[in-house]
Amino acid sequence: MLFKGSGVALITPFNEDLTINYERLEELINFHIESKTDAIIICGTTGESSTLSEIEKKKVIEFTVKKANKKIPVIAGTGSNNTTSAIEMSKFAQKVGADGLLVVTPYYNKCTDDGLYMHYKEIANSVDVPIILYNVPSRTGVNIKPETILKLSKINNICGIKEASGDISRIAKICSIVPDNFFVYSGNDDQTLPILALGGKGVISVIANIFPSDIHDMCYKYFNLEVEEARKIQLKYLELMNNLFIEVNPVPIKEAMNYLDFDVGKVRLPLSNMKAENLKLLKKSILKLYEKNKD
Repeated sequence: MLFKGSGVALITPFNEDLTINYERLEELINFHIESKTDAIIICGTTGESSTLSEIEKKKVIEFTVKKANKKIPVIAGTGSNNTTSAIEMSKFAQKVGADGLLVVTPYYNKCTDDGLYMHYKEIANSVDVPIILYNVPSRTGVNIKPETILKLSKINNICGIKEASGDISRIAKICSIVPDNFFVYSGNDDQTLPILALGGKGVISVIANIFPSDIHDMCYKYFNLEVEEARKIQLKYLELMNNLFIEVNPVPIKEAMNYLDFDVGKVRLPLSNMKAENLKLLKKSILKLYEKNKD
């Protein structure tokens, strides 16, 4: 088992010149250790992995593992549409001490089910650490069939999936066919509680960048059968969860963090600043939450 509860899909902080801000990254790691976050996921979609060079990814993974110092599991995003590159990055992450890997489906190539299976099998056979599949068809154009997920779940170190398809019926089917030791994680904050109700083990969360304790608490209240309390947390944050995707992730979460004085810098091109009207909506939903938290 890699983790149960709330794993943060951590942003990558940048300096003014858009180089990586390692001082701020260390502060964020410590913030999550202190805030009950159950795992740190580094170099994922929210971490702008698609705009980081291979050298930068390796430095961020190694830095995060070192600073986390086994106080919290670190799961490294090592996926690629190039199987050889994914294997190389996965081996590196294992070498520097990552606790697990998050491996996105190979995008653009539009491989067959057999190609998809062999891609993951080759990666899994190259390392010993646990692997979480990452299904996000809105970005990759690839949607892993439940039957393929079941087949992959039989490979020893493929231990879970981050499901960001948004299709709750499909996720129910996955939960119904995979073995008990294969973990399903919500990849969408707004579906966390429904997926937990289907047997999911947690969430890889964007909103946990700013409200880590509450997202951890929501998961564990559900696990501890405090379902009504968990439901209240899910619904309390629902508006902000939605507004964090009013534009492409991670643009809104970085804007939210800067608004809350985390000082994490801008996004790299081709991502760009939020439209003024969307930023206004985002800030309004944050202010509403802080007002609720005062009550």
